[in-house]
Amino acid sequence: MRISPSTKRLLIGIFIGLVAVVLLALAVFQWKRQQLLTSALKLVKEKIERKYPVILTLGPAKFVGFKTVEIMGMSLVPRATPTDTLLTARRLQAGLSVRSLFAGRPVFSDLQIITARLTARKTATSDNYGFLIKKKASAAPRDNSKGTNYGMLLNQALETAFDNVPGEASFQNFFVSYSSPRHSAVLRLPELKIQDGDISGRMTATVDSLANKLGISGHIEPGDYALTARVFGVGGSVQLPYVPRRFGALVSFDTVLVRLDGKEFEDNDTGGRLTVRGSLAARGFSLYHPKLAANEIEVKRGSLDFIATLGRGTVALEKGSRITVNKIVLNPEIAIWTKPSRAINLSVSSEETPANDFFDSLPTGIFDEVRGTQGTGTLRYRLSASLDMANVDSLHFDSSLRGKNFRLTRFGEEDLNKLNTPFLQTVYNDRGDSVRTFAVGPANPDFVPYNEVSPYLIHAITTAEDPRFFSHHGFMEQAFVKSAIQNIKERRFARGGSTISMQLVKNVFLTRQKTVARKVQEALMVWLIENTGLASKQRMFEVYLNIIEWGPSKYRWSSGKRGVYGVKDAALFYYGKRPSELNLPESLYLASIIPKPKYARYSFDSYGDLRRSTRYFFRLIADIMLTRGLISDNDRENLPYSLHLSGPARQYMSFAPRPDTTRAVQQADSSDFEPLNLIDLLNTGAAPDAGVNAGTPEPPKDPK
Repeated sequence: MRISPSTKRLLIGIFIGLVAVVLLALAVFQWKRQQLLTSALKLVKEKIERKYPVILTLGPAKFVGFKTVEIMGMSLVPRATPTDTLLTARRLQAGLSVRSLFAGRPVFSDLQIITARLTARKTATSDNYGFLIKKKASAAPRDNSKGTNYGMLLNQALETAFDNVPGEASFQNFFVSYSSPRHSAVLRLPELKIQDGDISGRMTATVDSLANKLGISGHIEPGDYALTARVFGVGGSVQLPYVPRRFGALVSFDTVLVRLDGKEFEDNDTGGRLTVRGSLAARGFSLYHPKLAANEIEVKRGSLDFIATLGRGTVALEKGSRITVNKIVLNPEIAIWTKPSRAINLSVSSEETPANDFFDSLPTGIFDEVRGTQGTGTLRYRLSASLDMANVDSLHFDSSLRGKNFRLTRFGEEDLNKLNTPFLQTVYNDRGDSVRTFAVGPANPDFVPYNEVSPYLIHAITTAEDPRFFSHHGFMEQAFVKSAIQNIKERRFARGGSTISMQLVKNVFLTRQKTVARKVQEALMVWLIENTGLASKQRMFEVYLNIIEWGPSKYRWSSGKRGVYGVKDAALFYYGKRPSELNLPESLYLASIIPKPKYARYSFDSYGDLRRSTRYFFRLIADIMLTRGLISDNDRENLPYSLHLSGPARQYMSFAPRPDTTRAVQQADSSDFEPLNLIDLLNTGAAPDAGVNAGTPEPPKDPK
C-alpha cells in the first residue's frame, strides 16, 4: 500500500507533535520536580532547625537519576557557637520517591555521605554538640540528692543514637574528631554501610594517641533498640583506649560481639529505671595490670549474657545473667549503690564443671603453676560478699570451692606432691635475686624433723600465725575479713590474712610478688593440697619450719651459706642452741619476727630491753597459749620480758650496752620503723580464729 506524500507529511507532523508534547511534559516534570525538591529540602531545613538550635546550610541540589538526588555540600553549625562548625560534607546523595515528592510528603532513603567531617569540641565552659543529647524537659524537678540516675542517662544516650540511625546509608571518607581538655579522639572511616539494617565497614580509631584498625559488621533495628555488632582487629588485636590512662591497665581483644536485645524504661519519682538485655562476647581477651598479675591474663573465649538495671544511684546485674570463661559457667548477681553511701552486694556461683574442663578453662597468666592439672569428678565454686563503705566493719565474705567425687590424677606445672619428698628450695631477696639454694630433707644436715623442735616454738608460731592450722582446711575466712577491713580503712595492704598453709604454698611454689593473681593461685593450690589430703599437717608444718626466713639475708655463716632460713639457722643465729632446746621466751621472740624478719634487729631499744611492741606480743600470745592449755600457769607467771642473745645475732642487733647509771624514768619506746605484725586479738577470751598473721594494732601504753 502506497502512502501519499501528503499522508507522510501528516504522520511526520503528528510524530513531531507527540515528541514535542513529551519533551514539553518532561521539561515541565523536570521543572516541577526540581521546584518540589527545592521546597522539600527547605522543609527539611526548617524541621531540623526547629528541632535543634542549629543552622543547616545545603548546597545546590539536583536529580542525577530518576530517583537519585545529589546535594553539593552541607554544613551544620550550632547557633550558640556560630564560628564552630559541627558537621560538613562535600557531597550527599539520597534516594527520593517521586510519588512521595508530588504528594507533598517526601521520603528520602539510601543516604550516601561522601567526604564528610564531624568535629566535636568541648572546653571547660561549653561544647558544640550538647544539644544532641539535651535532657528532655521534666514536668517536675528531679531530686539529685540521691545520686546520679544512670538509667536516665543511658536511656537518653540509647534513644539519641538509635533515633538518628538512617535506614539506608553509606559513608565514604568520613572523618570524626573529638577534643576536650583531657581527651582527644579521631575516627577515620574509609567506608561504612547500612543496608536493610545490615552494617559493614572499617575504620581507624585513634583515642589519646592509641590507634586501632577495626572492622565492623552486624545488624541494627532502630525501632526495637536492637543491635548485633561484631568488632574485630584488622592486622592485629584491638586495645581499649582510656583504660591505660585511667587505670594503668592494658586491655585488648581479637574480636568482640555486642548484642543489645532491647530496653525498657520506667519513669518514676526517682527519675526512671532502665532495664537492658543483651550480651558481650570476646575472643582472645587479654588484661594486664602490675597489681593483678606479673604477666598478661588471657582468656581464649569469654562472654557475659546480661540483664542489667540502672536507676538513681544504682547499677545492678540481675538474676538470669551468665558469665562464661572458656568452659566454666558462672551465675552472677551484683548490685552497686553510690548513694546514700557506696555499697556493693555480690553473689557468684558456678555450675558443676567436670574437673578437667575446670582446669583447662582457667585463664593463663593467673593460674600458670596449676596449668595441666587433671582430675576426676566435678568442681563448683561459690562466692558471696557485701560491703557498705559507710560501715566497713560490716564486710561480709564467703568463698568456697566444692568437689564432687573429685580426685587428682595429674599435677600441673608444679608437682604439689613434692611436699612429701625431699626437694631443693631457692630463696630470694626483695629484689628478686637468688640468695641461697638448699635441700629440704634428711640429706641436708640443717634439716630439722618436726619431733626435734621445741613444743614451745610450735605452739607460739601456730598461736600467733594460725591458731587453727591443725584443724582447718587451709583457710580462715574470719581472719581474711578482719585483714580486708583494715586494708580498706587504711587504703593499703596494711595487714595479711594468710594461714600457715598459704604461707607454705607461697614460699615453696610461688613468687613473692604482691599481686591478685598470686593470691588467687595460692588459694587454689592450698585447696588442692588440703582437700585431697595430699600432705599431712605435721609434714606441712615441718617443711614450713625448715624454709621460712628468720633473719638478715645478707648474713654469711662461717660455712659460706647466706641468710637465716629454717628453724636450725634461727636457733643458732639468735641463741646458739638446737631447736629442741628453745624455751618459752625464746620461742615467743622467734614467732614475733616471722611476719617481718628484717625488722628483728629493731626489737630492742638502745638499752638492750625489748621494745614495748614486742613485750606486748609476749604477753598477748602467752595469755592465749595459757587459755588454750599449751603452757602451764607456772610458765606464764614466770615469763620474763628480757632476752639473752648468745648467738651471732647479738652483733647484728641495733642496740647499745646498758650504761652503769640507773635511769629514774624509763625511756619511751618510739621507733622509726613500722611495728612488728601482731595478732589482732583483744583479749584471751577471743575466738581462736579471730586473727591470723595479723596487722599492727597499737599496743596498750605502759602504766606510768
